[in-house]
Amino acid sequence: MNSSGSRWGALLAGVFLASLAVSAAQTPAPAVPAHSPVKPGGAAVSKSYPPALVDSGKSLFQQDCAFCHGREAEGGESGPALTRSKLVAADVSGDKIGAVVRSGRPNRGMPPFSFSAQQIAGLAAFIHTQRNHMLADKGGRKGVDISDLQTGSADAGKQYFNGAGGCASCHSPTGDLDGLASRYEGLELEEQLLYPRHAKSKVTVTLASGENISGTLEYLDEFTVGLFDSAGQYRSWRISDVQYKVDAPVEAHADLLTKYTDSDIHNLMAYLQTLR
Repeated sequence: MNSSGSRWGALLAGVFLASLAVSAAQTPAPAVPAHSPVKPGGAAVSKSYPPALVDSGKSLFQQDCAFCHGREAEGGESGPALTRSKLVAADVSGDKIGAVVRSGRPNRGMPPFSFSAQQIAGLAAFIHTQRNHMLADKGGRKGVDISDLQTGSADAGKQYFNGAGGCASCHSPTGDLDGLASRYEGLELEEQLLYPRHAKSKVTVTLASGENISGTLEYLDEFTVGLFDSAGQYRSWRISDVQYKVDAPVEAHADLLTKYTDSDIHNLMAYLQTLR
């Protein structure tokens, strides 16, 4: 990796542990009894909560939420750090937290929870208390702010996208990337850029007759290869009976990790954020 790559290494590490920005929900949920004052701009001022309420929320959080969000709400196996969440920062007395908990985020793997008003109040108290601790720990920054990823030249990023980066050979700003910046922002957008975890691989299977069958790779081990064809039908073959070739988009992104410069990353991010 070139030396400039080390300067954005911290950003890459932050992608998988820092908060993924979440849009604020609109439906109010049963609130913590006392409302927090609100600063201009909508962010709630730090407030303290009864220890018993925080403890009840901590117990529930660690039982049902910690696997994804971490035991201290600082990010876990697959969920963002709630201590750095925009939604939590804008939450007042559990209104937005409660709405998300009850509705879930099915498109992001979060199921809905049928918690009582008191349970929501406890969760909100615990999450806000953890956020207060994070804000008070001036030297304990664990993530990357969205503003850190909003530098760079969009024009230079577009040139890299269409030229040296080779991005245009697989992606289109008016096709698969249309509206990308409306779906992702900040660290979540950078994660999609650097290593898109959910990208589907394509596979072409060549039968003994010479016929080629292409589709989306669904299964592959040392014995079997399976795909969904263009008609949506699942088909599989013994590997000993066919030849196959896999086109894995994730591998193309991984190959670029050793080639990006610091400027490449920031410029690409600036360009991708224009695709709304």
